[in-house]
Amino acid sequence: MTRLNPQTTPRHQLRAEKAARNKEAALNAFIGKKAEIDEMLARLSSLSDDHFNAHPDEINWGHVGTLEHYASLLKRITDSAFSEGEHAE
Repeated sequence: MTRLNPQTTPRHQLRAEKAARNKEAALNAFIGKKAEIDEMLARLSSLSDDHFNAHPDEINWGHVGTLEHYASLLKRITDSAFSEGEHAE
């Protein structure tokens, strides 16, 4: 996008250009964060498919505690994303 000369361009055009740049920057940041989340979800899904690297003969209460911790963190996220739990309206 070509930048306008602030001395020869009306203020409303300058504001419109700044708003357009800001909107484009926000969209790019959003897409970047979404890609970051998608990558984390893919890694978690793969780890879950592999039973969180636990073997049935080796499962103990420590493994259960670890999964309980993971589940509580994910619940905080889903409650926020879906307006549930403490985030319910």
